[in-house]
Amino acid sequence: MSSTINLSLTDELRGFIDRNCGDRGLYATPSEFVRDLLREKKERQEASAMREGILEGYRDLIEGRAIEYEGDLRAALSAARIRENKGW
Repeated sequence: MSSTINLSLTDELRGFIDRNCGDRGLYATPSEFVRDLLREKKERQEASAMREGILEGYRDLIEGRAIEYEGDLRAALSAARIRENKGW
């Protein structure tokens, strides 16, 4: 689905877009440039959330909040719930 958004830009930002579009830049149109910037921002936010999740997992391991998986997912989840309810 396509939608439109109108933006008010400072002269400085408009100049930045213009320098990166058309014959002088990598992008054919300002829309293409802005879409790429938004995609990059989205990817950075997603990567940051992943890093935070990984760090949280390491913290859990360090603090002993982990259950060894031995092939039975239901048993592991049940053991984790019990330990979590007891405050680990």
